[in-house]
Amino acid sequence: MLAKMTSKNQLTLPKSITAAVDAAEYFEVEARNGQIVLTPVRIQRGDAVRAKLAELGLQEQDIADAVQWVRQPPPAGMSHKE
Repeated sequence: MLAKMTSKNQLTLPKSITAAVDAAEYFEVEARNGQIVLTPVRIQRGDAVRAKLAELGLQEQDIADAVQWVRQPPPAGMSHKE
């Protein structure tokens, strides 16, 4: 079966293929021996957030520091909305 890649590097997978693997919304993508391999992945929202944080290299302390910074009162004459 052929699938054409668009100019934006997008592919449309044939319905018969996605049906055969119990179609998922997300796929793990890897290049293996000159082939592109897609593996269906079931991601829960919390897992997606944790994956993005890991991708960005953010640690728990970074998040705690950001929350603490936001909770500080703004300097005199300013608000957080400015």
